[in-house]
Amino acid sequence: MLQEFKDFINKGNFVDIAVAFVIGAAFGTVVSALTGRIVSPLIGMVFDLGDMEGIGQFSCQTVPGADGVGVQECAGSVGAFVQAGLNFLIVGFVMFLVVKAYNAFQARHAESEPTAEAPVEPDDVTLLREIRDLLRSR
Repeated sequence: MLQEFKDFINKGNFVDIAVAFVIGAAFGTVVSALTGRIVSPLIGMVFDLGDMEGIGQFSCQTVPGADGVGVQECAGSVGAFVQAGLNFLIVGFVMFLVVKAYNAFQARHAESEPTAEAPVEPDDVTLLREIRDLLRSR
C-alpha cells in the first residue's frame, strides 16, 4: 500500500491537482474582490438599494450623519481588487516555480534510473550471422 501511495505521488497528477487547488483558491479571492468591492457597490449606487430592507445592500448602506440626515456609504474599493489580482499573480508565479522545480527533479530522477538495454547476443549467434553474411556475398 505504501508503494502504491508513493507511485501515486510520483505520477505528477497529484502535483497538478495541488496546483489547480491553490490557483483556484487564489482566483476565488480575485472574483470575491471584484464582485464585493466593485460590482456590488456600483449596483447599489445605481439602484439605491441602501434604503430597501430585506434585499442585499451591495455594500452600500445609509447611516445617520452628524446633522441627522442619512448619508450613504459604500465600501467599494478598486484597491482591494488590484491587491487580490496581485496576490493571484504572486501565488501563480510561486506555484510555477514549484512545478518547474518538481519537473526538473522528475527529469533528473528519470535520468538516474537504469534504462533497459538491448540484450547482448551470444558469441555463437554473432559468429553464425557473420558466416551467413559471407556465404551470401559469394
